[in-house]
Amino acid sequence: MKNTFYISSITAGILMSCSPQAPQEKNSRNISKPNVLLIYTDDVGYGDIGIYGGEVPTPHIDVLAQSGIQFTNAYATSATCTPSRFSLLTGEYSWRKPGRGVAPGDAPALIRPGKETLPAVMQRAGYHTGVIGKWHLGLGGENGPDWNGKISPGPLEIGFDYSFIIPATGDRVPTVFVENHHVVNLDSSDPIEVSFREKVGDRPTGTENPEKLTHQWSHGHNHTIINGISRIGYMSGGESALAG
Repeated sequence: MKNTFYISSITAGILMSCSPQAPQEKNSRNISKPNVLLIYTDDVGYGDIGIYGGEVPTPHIDVLAQSGIQFTNAYATSATCTPSRFSLLTGEYSWRKPGRGVAPGDAPALIRPGKETLPAVMQRAGYHTGVIGKWHLGLGGENGPDWNGKISPGPLEIGFDYSFIIPATGDRVPTVFVENHHVVNLDSSDPIEVSFREKVGDRPTGTENPEKLTHQWSHGHNHTIINGISRIGYMSGGESALAG
């Protein structure tokens, strides 16, 4: 059985756990190939983790660090999510080409099939690969994702064997999960429509209906309200698929 390489992508308030580890096997040189779990987070500073002196308890991460290697000098390719994720997966500086800034929720796939990626390298090394959690690297062809059909290209076309993702961020529409190529629990009679330019559908918004919010919006989060939270962008349909 192949070993496992998973990326668990975590954002504030959202935690996606990875699948159970596969048994280890020996390669031709009798060197054990470990399973690999890469936890990639947004908005976490060097001093936020418990083992580095943070005040918020992180006991499970601390155990991982204590049984492995701690790094005390590191750099990020970008201070924001989409470009730093792009660099992590491709090994390329995101700013070398326009259009790799923080992506809207309906952006086309920024990493195109055929580009060398970290998961593709791991596949060639004999690993099963998966990504779980926040994606925010765009999905679909030049016109963006088809939320009501097969969503491709995406993680499966650039080296992942399995994906269960939030398309962009928890504060952007569409607030759904995508498993491999399809929106989870989508009812075909209630199709999803998304716009980041103008209102679609009749769901209330933070601007028009602040009384429906569990807390007041800020920083542009004043569009479609879902589960009492006003999001970035407008969304209609997909009621059975809503998450978060």
